[in-house]
Amino acid sequence: MGAWIDTLNAALERYLPERRLFLRSETSTRFVRLKPAAQAVILTGTVGYMAWSLVATSILFFEILGSNDLRENTRREQTYFETRLNDMAAQRDRALAEAQQSHARFGEAMDRVAHMQATLMEGEQRNAELARGIDALQATLSGALDERDDALSRLAELEALDANTQLAEANEDLGEVQETLDFVLTALDRTAAEREMSRTVAEGATREAEHLALEYRLIQDRNTRIFTQLEDAVEASIQPIERMFNAAGLSSETLLRQVRAGYQSQSASLQPISISTSGTLDPASDEVRANSVLAALEEIDMYRIALARTPFALPVTGARLTSPFGRRTDPITGGRRLHAGQDWGGARGTPIHATADGVVTFAGRQSGYGNMVTIRHDFGFETRYAHMSSIAVSEGQRVSRGDRIGGMGSTGRSTGTHLHYEIRVGGDPINPMTYIRAAQNVF
Repeated sequence: MGAWIDTLNAALERYLPERRLFLRSETSTRFVRLKPAAQAVILTGTVGYMAWSLVATSILFFEILGSNDLRENTRREQTYFETRLNDMAAQRDRALAEAQQSHARFGEAMDRVAHMQATLMEGEQRNAELARGIDALQATLSGALDERDDALSRLAELEALDANTQLAEANEDLGEVQETLDFVLTALDRTAAEREMSRTVAEGATREAEHLALEYRLIQDRNTRIFTQLEDAVEASIQPIERMFNAAGLSSETLLRQVRAGYQSQSASLQPISISTSGTLDPASDEVRANSVLAALEEIDMYRIALARTPFALPVTGARLTSPFGRRTDPITGGRRLHAGQDWGGARGTPIHATADGVVTFAGRQSGYGNMVTIRHDFGFETRYAHMSSIAVSEGQRVSRGDRIGGMGSTGRSTGTHLHYEIRVGGDPINPMTYIRAAQNVF
């Protein structure tokens, strides 16, 4: 081994000649000999450390660039989602107005059809009565013709017997028969005209009913397309929200049940449509589909309320991630301990925002946390914001998501300006990035 080291020193002597490092004290002077091999080891270590520092700095720089792009994408997606919800609400209102107008028009059309049907029934009854009258008139006419024939026979007989007296009587009888015939013929003409008029009215009513039925089918087809688009849009909006809650480990059904229990008022535009009708509603009817869309929109509204009360948002913008949640080496004591939150580094005074709606339960200084704000939210959540340079809220104050509650600082047990952010459920700390990452596909 010694011979090998000597050979290595001899080979490196040309490039790294032996050097002496003198160490002087008050009473003596000593020196340390640095052989070529030792110098090569020191030089290699120094170069390796510098290369590692360069690579680590590059990785950190690219992570900072990536986080800025992620925040920008998050803001754009939030704007797109809010715009889409507003468009859906406007489209929903237009569709409901059109559905109500269509239903009103259909009701008027049904009233007109019913009136026409009643008129048609009256015409048919009148035709039946006229037919019976015609039959009676025909029977009367037949009798009158028979009487006329009898009168002519008697006239012929009278001409043979008593021409003058009998002829006068026969002429009187013949005049009465002629008057009866004229009355019957006039009644027959009037009855035929009324029957043709009734037939014309009935045909017009039938054509009008067919036109109204065609218009109603066209309205139904248009409403079907509108409701299909609304149902698809509502489903596409609910799915990412449900995935976000599932990714955060939260039960969306439990949250919605709790929101409904504490949210009694309901928007008038989301009230179920109730149109008086008879019989059982068709599951594919416009009223049932409209109420289904309204129920889905009411569910989206409940999701919106739950989102506002759940800490999914970022507490700071434009800051860099420094220390994650989990066990780590304490930067002050050097021991291993649980880091119960997520740290962001930035400039002093960087605005800190509430991540959900809630009530401030603490605002002041607390031992190692320094200046700290604690906010209690619904569903058992609590958020903490520590090491602040300034506090902009007070205890008992109600805040909304995005409200400024203070500025970033370095108070308490802190080695530099940063925000220490915690999420606790039932007093137990959980990883804040679970909720922040879960919301990246929605906000």
